[in-house]
Amino acid sequence: MDVEAIGAATTAGLASSALEKPTGRAGEPHGACTDCGAEISGRFCSNCGQPAHVHRSLLHLGEELLHGVMHFDSRTWRTLPLLVFRPGRLTREWVHGKRTRYVSPLAMFLFTVFLMFLALSYLPGKPPETLAAQQISAATELAKQRTTLANAEAKLRTALPEDRADAAGDVKSALKDVDEAASEFADMQKLKAPSDWKSELAAETKSGQFKVRTGNKAFDEKVRHKLENPELALYKLQQTVYKFSFLLVPISIPFVALLFLWKRGFTFYDHGVFVLYSLTFMAVLAMVAAGISRLGPWTGVLVTTLVTLAIPLHMFFQLKGAYGLGVVSALWRTGLLLVFCAFTITLFMLAILWLGVG
Repeated sequence: MDVEAIGAATTAGLASSALEKPTGRAGEPHGACTDCGAEISGRFCSNCGQPAHVHRSLLHLGEELLHGVMHFDSRTWRTLPLLVFRPGRLTREWVHGKRTRYVSPLAMFLFTVFLMFLALSYLPGKPPETLAAQQISAATELAKQRTTLANAEAKLRTALPEDRADAAGDVKSALKDVDEAASEFADMQKLKAPSDWKSELAAETKSGQFKVRTGNKAFDEKVRHKLENPELALYKLQQTVYKFSFLLVPISIPFVALLFLWKRGFTFYDHGVFVLYSLTFMAVLAMVAAGISRLGPWTGVLVTTLVTLAIPLHMFFQLKGAYGLGVVSALWRTGLLLVFCAFTITLFMLAILWLGVG
């Protein structure tokens, strides 16, 4: 059984069911339906729901891609601001039936997760500087300072008596710079390149030094085979996370339901909408944080502060608005929900590891 194929097919099926919307044109009667043959007027067939106007142009195919998959219409610009700044209102209105003006929570979730993985995979970033590059840089700086010293000494030899004091000062300064560059170059030469943990893990697994003992020999053999190529194993694990990201929804819904176990009037559907919009916001936040982190090393504190504040604040306002809670009720539920998030992520990663190895 190809687990990855199942995940991809399930994700595609959910996406198509959530995103596929019929399109038609208002206007005069269109005669017989091209699907069931019933007489129709207006935009859709009253018998089977087939759009009255059937397009057969390549241009419309591109239009359907943008509209059906990306929802680049007015609904997007109504949904996104509410998702970020008024998540409680967005969740409440969708649950209560005000849906034509907003993008479906399932469609938003699936497309945002796809966009997040695409952005995290291809977002340009500055590669880490290797030890060899640092040693070359130190050697280049030392050669530059020696050249400056040689020029200063040559200037001192040809300097006029009244300029000799300044020239001697330049030589002294250049000597100091050469000593500092030489010391830094010597320190860099003593350093050893950091070990490649992936290569070491692969070598230890192949030689038998690293053993996997879970009590299941067949499972241990699969894990051992994966660890012989850690680079490929990580890539497949990332793909599995993307393909089975929808599992976060059924895993999360029971935890949200626990917060309202004694309150009537809320269904699993309500909690599902809450979870979908919440996870969508987390995916958007991950993309924003990743984009900021690429700007430079100084952005680490900014990203940490953003994530630390944005997640609980968003949960608080979404709980308060979606379920009509008071401040105190929303606060303690937000605290519990943050704890439940840790359990959810743990269960999800265990499922991903099992699916990835299987």
